[in-house]
Amino acid sequence: MKYLYTVLFVLISTTLLSQKTYLHCGKLIDTKEGKVLTEKTIIVSEDKIVSIENGYTTGKKTDIIIDLKNKTVLPGLIDMHIHIESETNPKAYLQKYTDNEADVALASVAFAKTTLQAGFTTVRDLGGSGVNIAMRKAINAGKIEGPRIFTAGKIISSTGGHGDPTNGGKRALIGDPGPKEGVVNSIEDAKKAVRQRYKNGADLIKITATGGVLSVAKSGSNPQFTLEEIKAICETAKDYGFHVAAHAHGDEGMQRAILGGVKTIEHGTLMSEKTMDLMKQHDAYLVPTITAGKEVTEKAAIKNYYPEIIVPKALEIGPKIQNTFKKAYDRGVGIAFGTDAGVFKHGQNGKEFRYMVEAGMPAMAALQSATITNAKLLNMQDQIGQIKSGFMADIVAVNDDPTKKINTMENVVFVMKEGKVYKNE
Repeated sequence: MKYLYTVLFVLISTTLLSQKTYLHCGKLIDTKEGKVLTEKTIIVSEDKIVSIENGYTTGKKTDIIIDLKNKTVLPGLIDMHIHIESETNPKAYLQKYTDNEADVALASVAFAKTTLQAGFTTVRDLGGSGVNIAMRKAINAGKIEGPRIFTAGKIISSTGGHGDPTNGGKRALIGDPGPKEGVVNSIEDAKKAVRQRYKNGADLIKITATGGVLSVAKSGSNPQFTLEEIKAICETAKDYGFHVAAHAHGDEGMQRAILGGVKTIEHGTLMSEKTMDLMKQHDAYLVPTITAGKEVTEKAAIKNYYPEIIVPKALEIGPKIQNTFKKAYDRGVGIAFGTDAGVFKHGQNGKEFRYMVEAGMPAMAALQSATITNAKLLNMQDQIGQIKSGFMADIVAVNDDPTKKINTMENVVFVMKEGKVYKNE
């Protein structure tokens, strides 16, 4: 009897391991070539794409067939700027004093699932309390559902800068945060902060090169690091295999960041043509976050939604982001898709596609920015961002052809990540 059970176990295990999934795709977006293909079958085994075949093919009786013949299929989407730990609400500025790490973590579980359900199978988390690192580990271990996360851990800022976690706090509570907390004021501080993030388990570095909109501080655009400090951060980051993302609204701070070695400029609101040309020269990319700009403009009109000091900044900066994106794209600046989800509700990341197309970017180029471009920036261009043999089986589907109807990207109806189906409507 024991021998029989062993044989059955081996037979069942062998069947499951050899079982493949066949996705019958009415339309398929080839992000590499920028083409819409028709009547294709994607064959998936375990967590990888095995092949893409013409027509609707089938395998063994034990294989799984998923009918997406009336859908458009794309690679899993990549958002290069989210905040997995938080979500906009009028109590957010109080919550940093009332919520414990456990509260933040539990809320993040829902945000992660919502993001994945929206079709974003990979994200770059650009700053939180450090819970974001634990979230990445939990998702990778299969304990919770969510996108593949590359996280900066805690943001690096200067004293009183956009990322100083104690801005607006009672003096008795704020103390004097240093590199461990992400606050630096010298070249040595800068180096130590990067090394601390490596020790904590971060995947990249995020700095606040200028003031910001949602921090409890007066300026939304002044430069907040010296060029020497940024160079120290970028050089140290390179030693540890990190790239550096820089939050920046003001032009001078952007120029220092680019000259200092950052790879991506987040927001870029007051960017001049000189800075755009500098970005091209140094192969830096703009992450526009148009959706966040529109959201803060809208919320600033609601009384008491934001602290009073934030409202004028939101009304100044928010409405300008989309137009700056248009100018940068038209001038040939590299564009990496990113939304700043968390500043608006998670799961609405797909709105960014519509706003990019509104500003003049072709729909296919917008889709490529969220797939092959972002995969390259994450150094995963051989694993994600395309539907291709040997790549991770990160696959999503929408009802319509997004090259003709871009707002279909706001309603993803099928999500597969690493060969596992998480959504199928």
